[in-house]
Formats: sequence, C-alpha cells, structure tokens
Amino acid sequence: MVLLVRDVRLYHLFDGVYSINQRSCVCLMKTASFHILRVGLAVTFLWIGILIFREPEAWGGLLQPWAAELILGSLKTAMIGTALLDIAIGIFLLINVFTWLAALLGALHLVIVLATTGITAVTVRDIGLLAAAVALVVSAWPDRFGFGGREDK
Repeated sequence: MVLLVRDVRLYHLFDGVYSINQRSCVCLMKTASFHILRVGLAVTFLWIGILIFREPEAWGGLLQPWAAELILGSLKTAMIGTALLDIAIGIFLLINVFTWLAALLGALHLVIVLATTGITAVTVRDIGLLAAAVALVVSAWPDRFGFGGREDK
C-alpha cells in the first residue's frame, strides 16, 4: 500500500537519521495520516462501487420507499450511476488528484446515502466514512479558496 501513497516521508526513518526534531515528527504524522486516510477511503469507494455495479437492484432495495419514488428512471440505472460515481471518487482519491473535490463529492454522497436509506445496521458505518471524507476535505482544501488547507491537489 505504501507504493500507492505519493509523497509519504516514512523513508527518512530508515536512512539512519533518528534525531528527528518534534516539528518534523508532527509533519510526518500529518502527511502519513493524510495518505493512509486517503488510500483507505479510495479503496472503500472503489470496493462499494464494484459491489453496487455487480448487484444494483439489491443495493437499490436499501432505499427508503419515499426516496425510491423520487428516482426518475429505473432503480437499476440510478444504482449503476451511483456505482460509477463511487468508482470515480475512489480513483481520484487513489491517484491523489483533485483530492479535495473527490472527498467533497464523497462526503456529499454519503450525506445523501444516509438521508435516503436511514441509519441501519448496514449504513451506520457511513457515519465514520463521512467524518473521514470531511477530514480529507479540510486537509486537502486548496489555499486559493481560503480556509487554510493543504496544497492544491
């Protein structure tokens, strides 16, 4: 998994330099934590996208009746669109491109999932995923938009 994580500075621990000052340790933890969270969310979004794509009707059955009635097309088509969105979010998070946007879309998507399915034994974990996505949005938010986030990625 470390090979997928770009810009992680863990290799400094293995080159014989053990007198790392406290400031660089804080930066190391922030950088490593960011990438671990990013890759973990990426794998989660990719995995759920594949699962939904394989059985769209089964996943569509989790929707509340009022939410299913709001779908304009077929439930299967809507769920395939959801699967494609999840896969796209996962890819952008994995390759660390437009990370802030992918995390923002992921967070908004998770809010919609929780609103349209309710909090059940299946979706209760989405609360944690939502918190993780919001943490990535805050960490990866481009400086040009204000708010004090990371570099523009």
